Amino acid sequence: MKNRLRELRAAKAWSQADLADKLDVSRQTVNAIETEKYDPSLPLAFKIAKLFKKPIEEIFELDEE
Repeated sequence: MKNRLRELRAAKAWSQADLADKLDVSRQTVNAIETEKYDPSLPLAFKIAKLFKKPIEEIFELDEE
């Protein structure tokens, strides 16, 4: 699944650790999502969307292969 998490985080000048604290996950989880090695759970995706005040579809995109 493609995502814009890194670019949204950078726009707020947050480190991965900052974002992880806000989402109550580990920094490694944030890194794995950003590098597209891990797809977040639906509750976590909603939490991310709410934090950035964006619809989920603006952050996550299904990788059509």
